Amino acid sequence: MTALEMPQRLPLWQRFLFAIPVFGWMARDAANAEAEDLYYTAAALVSMWGCSILLFGLPGLYIPALMLVPTMFLVLILISRG
Repeated sequence: MTALEMPQRLPLWQRFLFAIPVFGWMARDAANAEAEDLYYTAAALVSMWGCSILLFGLPGLYIPALMLVPTMFLVLILISRG
């Protein structure tokens, strides 16, 4: 195998993310996904949110939504920049 054929090393943040047992596996599948795999990942995330609502009640509903606020701010800033 030559140097041109060797796979590229992942960035540090991806190595840390992919090392998390359950979420890292889903993130790795989403990063290297085909079109139908993204639907399975979205369904798994929605199912986990539903399970947190069933397990914790109302805090399971609004705490994950509040944790996504910085992400939505970033998306809005990126949209406004064009």
